[in-house]
Amino acid sequence: MAEGIELDAHHRATVEKIFGHPVGHNIQWHDVLSLLQSVAAVIVEHDDRYTVTLGSETETFDAPRRHDIDEQQVIDLRRMLRGAGITPEPT
Repeated sequence: MAEGIELDAHHRATVEKIFGHPVGHNIQWHDVLSLLQSVAAVIVEHDDRYTVTLGSETETFDAPRRHDIDEQQVIDLRRMLRGAGITPEPT
């Protein structure tokens, strides 16, 4: 876990789902958004579009039409979180 970033149990569980293998299809957008708002700068744009800046990286995410995020969003989140040093804690 990145130094200086404290995640509660709910956010740690979301990180574990994002990094799970195979790619999870039951990761809810509101859980991801809550995680991002705790570790990144999140700007809500029009049409349910979110601009997220974490470290030196900025990514734009569209809120999914359903509750769960799609596979490409999982891949993008993995890259962004890993780049900021946020990964699941070793078991």
